[in-house]
Amino acid sequence: MRTTQLELMDVSGRLTGKVAFITGAARGQGRAHALRLASEGADILALDLAGPLPQGVPYESSTPDDLAETARQVGALDRRILTHEGDVRDFEDMQAFVGRGVAEFGRLDIVVANAAVFVPGTWDEITPTMFKDTMDINVTGVWNTVMAGAPHLVAGSDGGSVVIISSGAGKKLQPFAIPYTTSKHAVTGMTRAFAAELGKHGIRVNSVHPGAVATPMGGDAVMAAMERVGASNPKLAAMGTTFLDQGWTEADQIANAVAFLVSDEARFITAEHLSVDGGVQHF
Repeated sequence: MRTTQLELMDVSGRLTGKVAFITGAARGQGRAHALRLASEGADILALDLAGPLPQGVPYESSTPDDLAETARQVGALDRRILTHEGDVRDFEDMQAFVGRGVAEFGRLDIVVANAAVFVPGTWDEITPTMFKDTMDINVTGVWNTVMAGAPHLVAGSDGGSVVIISSGAGKKLQPFAIPYTTSKHAVTGMTRAFAAELGKHGIRVNSVHPGAVATPMGGDAVMAAMERVGASNPKLAAMGTTFLDQGWTEADQIANAVAFLVSDEARFITAEHLSVDGGVQHF
């Protein structure tokens, strides 16, 4: 049996007594964030669509069983978790879920806006529907997430931390993914804007920028789609090359960065954009 890095970590308990709200938590990076923060002592509010994804998304959607598995694994860490099948585009539903979670767990300290979709395609293959769906989920959905959580952080009078999961595409670009690149640039700017206004409440807002990560969004179906569209302009295929021998990472490496940013070790870090990409260079 493969021993994961998470199992080998020294659980410091630096998040004991805290509650984290995480979107896209059924699998992949979202599950990794939930497990890492729970391993540090946090209780979890986990939201995921757990249903069909929009037109053009080449990978399979998460399922209710995936969300239940996240709950099982968090429970095995002896932490509380409340799950909800919801769409980040539905602000009122998300707001109600967070409110219910705060009523049950007593507080909210951390928000991780993780949910997103990726639609590959050359510029002339992208339809208005594909572009709108990506922006609605990746940008409006992030805004909804922060807006659903931030009032509870403010009300807690104890500061708090928000982490927005952007991408390397939010600093440079992802070729053959104009909607995704546009959305990730938008949430990078959103990070700065929220950090400026929430700072007076002691709330820190930062973004994390992964490169290639071994999740369904970076799986075989996406790689095949990217190989196909890459043939339309081969010189762009070199973009995303890392300085390290390994060209991708596991989701727990991104979760490590999130755990650091939401901890007191990062208490003077805000409006920062942390890359976890192996030194990817874009030209």
